[in-house]
Amino acid sequence: MDYLNKILLGDCQFILQEMPDNSVDLIFTSPPYADQRKNTYGGISPNKYVEWFMPKANQFLRVLKPTGTFILNIKERVVNGERHPYVIELILAMRNQGWLWTEEFIWHKKNSYPGKWPNRFRDNWERLIQFNKSKKFNFYQDSVKIPIGNWAKDRLSKLSKTDYLRDESKVGSGFGKKVANWIGRDYVYPNNVIYLATECGNQNHSAAFPIDLPKWFIRLFTKPGDVVLDPFVGSGTTAIAAIELGRKYVGIDIKEEYVDLATSKLSEIQIGLPMIAENQKKATKQIKREKNECDKYYRN
Repeated sequence: MDYLNKILLGDCQFILQEMPDNSVDLIFTSPPYADQRKNTYGGISPNKYVEWFMPKANQFLRVLKPTGTFILNIKERVVNGERHPYVIELILAMRNQGWLWTEEFIWHKKNSYPGKWPNRFRDNWERLIQFNKSKKFNFYQDSVKIPIGNWAKDRLSKLSKTDYLRDESKVGSGFGKKVANWIGRDYVYPNNVIYLATECGNQNHSAAFPIDLPKWFIRLFTKPGDVVLDPFVGSGTTAIAAIELGRKYVGIDIKEEYVDLATSKLSEIQIGLPMIAENQKKATKQIKREKNECDKYYRN
């Protein structure tokens, strides 16, 4: 089966059966949420969500490399006045299937629509749950470093004697810091909260996310040339992010109109691939320079 750099039509549970074991480096996807997007995908009852998802997760587990990562973008919905536990039930079911629940990231939506509800505030975040097949997985954290921030200007200009030593935590956590190590540093590692606006420039799909969301995880868990899979690819945002970053992609969707849409968009993007490749080379050189700076810091 010729599947690389293609958007495939069908149910991922069955399409993936044609793909070889251990052939994907990253799975990044946002499946239909329970009872959501009924006009797009028909909707899945919260009570049946785990039953619907697990056969698909079994194929994800098979095609993912031992060093690969699965990022699941999902959010609980409110049913009869309370949060339905289908996401928690799904996590437990996946652990029983053989997955490791390694980490959880939060997508903080900086510009979610305002609103008022009788017993709760508006949702301003979504989960991005990380699953792995093994404890040793590819993790390129230098590729997602962020500017150190304005705090450093004042804080580092007034250092005490303690700031030049490794100050151990007073609460017994075993954590220690040497504030002076931050002098001259422009970039630092981020935390697990990702701040992104909800706008994605895509008005042709009811459940699209901004392209910077998959790009962040593609940088973190893959290197150029690796394979990124989105089994609920929709309008193709994950595939577009992958190809712009120099990765291979596999997209699957059950709706023919979205397969056609994604394929058309990707064909247009491929025209600009030479420029993308050049930008990727420049970014890789920058990452290497910053990694050397980080290595010096942690050796101290």
